Amino acid sequence: MTTTQQQTNGATPAVMPVNARRKLERGPAIWLAGDPEDLKEWMPRGAAGIVTNTVVLNDMVKKYGQMTEVVQRYLDITDKPVAVEIDGHSTQELLDVGEVFVKMAPGQIILKIPTTEYALDAFAELKKQGVETYCTTVFTLAQAAAVAQAGVTHVLPFCEPYREVGGDPTKLIRECKAMFDGWEDRPYITAALVRSVETAEACLRDGADGIIIFWPIFRDMLQSKLTTEWNATFLDQWNQMYDAGLLEGVPVVRH
Repeated sequence: MTTTQQQTNGATPAVMPVNARRKLERGPAIWLAGDPEDLKEWMPRGAAGIVTNTVVLNDMVKKYGQMTEVVQRYLDITDKPVAVEIDGHSTQELLDVGEVFVKMAPGQIILKIPTTEYALDAFAELKKQGVETYCTTVFTLAQAAAVAQAGVTHVLPFCEPYREVGGDPTKLIRECKAMFDGWEDRPYITAALVRSVETAEACLRDGADGIIIFWPIFRDMLQSKLTTEWNATFLDQWNQMYDAGLLEGVPVVRH
């Protein structure tokens, strides 16, 4: 796959160094996970793309059929990147399996692969091909360094499992940020297994380039008691102007 193939739908090419690529973006990316039917509503609202994992995919194939059909459903609802998690027992198997999905939408599909020794060779080869990659199940700084050197595009530190055992869910985020600081050709630090608004905010605060969340967390991130109160105040003032006949020519709908 060529660099030109990566430049589809006006997207920033994955083969650019991250520090240069970030200058063209708007800040931390919010990647969404979930059922494609649920994501239809949320993808146009600023999401960077869709991310799958094999747990979600196993649920989706039971509902929609073959995995290729499920991936096509995701592709049908967005022109943004779709990260497809694959698995296997060897480098060649990962490359062969990955090729099936990359060919479905060259430049739009990201391959998401768990941390293994043979994944290192796959990341190196996929980087040569210009295919964007995620490395999932990253739990240590040493793992992050190894897959980064292999050429992965996104390192995915897992967060919520540490909270579940009383640990710091974003410690690895901070460690990766410090380790990669100053690298020109460094991977994105994309926080994974983020299952609460609290953890999402901690990831963003501690320097993650992006977070992967299910769409209900995205919805809940927009909620704040103060926002609700002030929105009501401003809407009340707006309605007063409408009721006084001072919004003539403005297409207001009074509720």
